Amino acid sequence: MRLDWIPAQRGDSLKQVDTPALILDLDKFEANLTRMAQAAASSAVRLRPHAKTHKCVEIARRQINAGAVGICVQKMGEAEVFLGGDIPDVLITNEIAGDQKLRRLAQLARRFTDSKLGVCVDDAESARRLATLCAEEQARLDVYVEVDVGQNRGGVPDAEVAVQVARVVAASGFLHLAGLHAYAGSAQHRRGAPERRAAVKHAAARAAEVRDALVAANLSCDVITGGGTGTFPYDATSGVYNEIQPGSYLFMDVDYKRNEQDPDAPVFDNALFVLTTVMSQRGERATLDAGLKAFSTDSGPARPTFDGWRVHSVSDEHTVLTRIADGGPAIKIGAKALLVPGHCDPTVNLHDWIVAVRQGTVEAVWPVDARGAVY
Repeated sequence: MRLDWIPAQRGDSLKQVDTPALILDLDKFEANLTRMAQAAASSAVRLRPHAKTHKCVEIARRQINAGAVGICVQKMGEAEVFLGGDIPDVLITNEIAGDQKLRRLAQLARRFTDSKLGVCVDDAESARRLATLCAEEQARLDVYVEVDVGQNRGGVPDAEVAVQVARVVAASGFLHLAGLHAYAGSAQHRRGAPERRAAVKHAAARAAEVRDALVAANLSCDVITGGGTGTFPYDATSGVYNEIQPGSYLFMDVDYKRNEQDPDAPVFDNALFVLTTVMSQRGERATLDAGLKAFSTDSGPARPTFDGWRVHSVSDEHTVLTRIADGGPAIKIGAKALLVPGHCDPTVNLHDWIVAVRQGTVEAVWPVDARGAVY
């Protein structure tokens, strides 16, 4: 992190913010935060938002203050940052492999004994090794058996394997069998609401089958966690999930806004933007000072917040806009332009700071504490 460079100071106007910069509209952000907290409370499910979206301790604190039971992370490096920031309950929604990482995980749990730390497993031998290293380190961990509910990326394939893995966990005096992790990631961006609803129905049925097998084997299954921004209304009312883990709802992005809005679900507004400066302009072309190193394009390019212009091309340090035939505002060199990221999570990971703005004035600048924690 470049501690000698900060893009803005409290009280600056948006025009004074140095670019490229990650901008958070606080009014929209706070509205999104409240809507999700209310949705979880009304469905009587626990809310454990995914912090891989924002990687920011201050934002995690605000989520917990709004009613979240804790946060999710995807990597152990992220867990280290958030536990070190006094976030009291962190679940790594991923498997950890290899003795070096497993021992570091056990040491992390031992170091933060006043906090809860959880992790996922989907293999009996890995669970045995984790149990051995936790015993050596005198460390205690919450463990969730991950179930493959259609993502085809990780997780046990069926109830029989789940019971085998869960028995290993339950037999350890240092591992607590907390429940199941059943995340249908591929369902989050299915465009139609009926498609997403059907995907959750399938995922919930698989999770319920594994839960019933664990209970029949006298194994505990207190929590079934999963769901995301695209499917949480269906997860929360499935009768199977009792914890949801949406992340992108706080910020939103171009990709999520392509989803059909379910009329019974809350609406989340775009709250995260990349602020850029026009560095070159000729005729119907304007070149901005932000490119692939300022926002991710894996889900498509960023979108200007103003009409009449579109993204023509993106390279390492530049985005080229071209005017659409039906008009649009005039753009001059030195003007500032806001763009909505195509995919918010990897975009955040490219920045050191989040500039929090309310009605055009900088209110705070928050570090992206877990930036680069991909280990």
